[in-house]
Amino acid sequence: MKLLLIRHGQTPGNVLGQLDTAHPGPGLTELGVRQAEAMARSLAHEPIGALYSSTLVRTRMTAAPLGRLHNLDVKVLEGVQEIEAGALEMLTDHESIRRYLGTVFSWAAGELDRRMPAGPDGHEFFGRFDAAIAQVAERAADREEAAAAVVSHGAAIRTWAGSRARDVDHEFAARHILANTGIVALEGDPDSGWKLIHWDGSPVGGLALADPTAEDPAGRGARP
Repeated sequence: MKLLLIRHGQTPGNVLGQLDTAHPGPGLTELGVRQAEAMARSLAHEPIGALYSSTLVRTRMTAAPLGRLHNLDVKVLEGVQEIEAGALEMLTDHESIRRYLGTVFSWAAGELDRRMPAGPDGHEFFGRFDAAIAQVAERAADREEAAAAVVSHGAAIRTWAGSRARDVDHEFAARHILANTGIVALEGDPDSGWKLIHWDGSPVGGLALADPTAEDPAGRGARP
């Protein structure tokens, strides 16, 4: 099956550079709404058979235009929500952001015992994300769906793909940003593994939908 992992559109927290991971989270900015609509148009001819979002507001809003275009209900999927920042929640300073990103990419490198300050460790993150993607793959196989789209979050997508795609690694994931509505496309399944098809780090719809002034921790060249 083909798996499209789509980052949500821009949020107020992205503009301010906040580590904003708590539920239910903010909605989208005006630019974020336009990004979501452009993303839907760009995937108009993709044979998407199922559409999922995380439990947070911003992913449901981002998925809505794609659902309307493909006449699909957006299924809320527990497990693909953003990696919780714990004690770093809502902080904007560079040291906190480096600590957050350094932690999540260490998980992709296999250091699963490392824990986010007052937050989860790598075992917890991969446990929930793997289980969610397994559900998506199982449903796709049962219904013979060619592709499924999951609207999730920047750090979560980069960390999971950096570990689970067999032709990339944690260093690739750390170097390659995922701007709002960026897409990581994979092919395969949980049993045979996942092959990276493409990693579109820029907003779908082009740089006209980018915001170079935003301090987005998961985009704009942020590094651990």
